[in-house]
Amino acid sequence: MKILALESENSGATREQFQRFAKEEARAAWEFYQSGVIRELYFRADQQTAVLVLECTSTNEAANVLANLPFVQEGLISFDLIPLAAYSGFGRLFGEEGQVK
Repeated sequence: MKILALESENSGATREQFQRFAKEEARAAWEFYQSGVIRELYFRADQQTAVLVLECTSTNEAANVLANLPFVQEGLISFDLIPLAAYSGFGRLFGEEGQVK
């Protein structure tokens, strides 16, 4: 299952704290990317927070994975997790034969 993870910075987190753990955070994210758990990783264009697409069996598994990130462990960030499903709208329009109803 694909899980969309939207980062938010926790109040009280400082730039110095982020800098202190940035290399460890990048290393952990890289390892999850290499293992196929993190499939995509972005920054939002309108703010400097991360958007991740994870491949997990559930949102609980995704939460457990993200709990291993140093920024999460240090209480600097948290994530909203959104489970995704394949879009089924075309089937309602075209049916099984691909014909417009």
